[in-house]
Amino acid sequence: MIEDDSGLEQTAPVWAVFGDLMSGLLGAFVLLLVGVMVAQLELATHLEVEVKKRQVEEQRRISLEQALAIPLASGRITLNNGRIGISGRVLFALNSDQLQPEGRQLLNSLVAPLRSYLAARDEMLMVSGFTDDRSIRDGNRQFADNWELSAQRALTVTRTLIDEGMPSSLVFAAAFGSEQPMTPNVDEKARAQNRRVEMAPVPKASPAKKPTDAAH
Repeated sequence: MIEDDSGLEQTAPVWAVFGDLMSGLLGAFVLLLVGVMVAQLELATHLEVEVKKRQVEEQRRISLEQALAIPLASGRITLNNGRIGISGRVLFALNSDQLQPEGRQLLNSLVAPLRSYLAARDEMLMVSGFTDDRSIRDGNRQFADNWELSAQRALTVTRTLIDEGMPSSLVFAAAFGSEQPMTPNVDEKARAQNRRVEMAPVPKASPAKKPTDAAH
């Protein structure tokens, strides 16, 4: 309340102040609401992407299982998270990179279904060699260590796949030595599981962009 020159009290603009306060609160509420809606939209988008990604991975797994149905049913290979596993003893003798006849026959049976699968999905095949944790025997001078042994085994499988009809542009080799065991190397049974070769379809690398010609 204020007084004018005549001594009469006048009412302060309370409603104007109240209106300004409500406008400020309403603006803050709107901003908060917009923020919540944006966060919910981002979360919904993220969940949708994850769902689609899992659907794609599941379809990929089913397609690979269908392509390899016969060797999977025979128990000659395993399929785990998209990785095709072959026991080392099926392919090689202990501490050797010379492919055994049974191993060559198995690889030959895998070429056609894998080639069709890779072509349909525009992917390529990574062939990985693994060993157990035991060092190469002292009398074995062919390989310096498990890294070299696993590399030569992966190369042997890769070259055999190419010889049997796999395009060389669709396959490459990798070596892991005793790293990434399937199971702890606690006994001979476990070590036999870790001596293996795995094949995994992977996306092709994006082609490198050609550098633009410099302006003359």
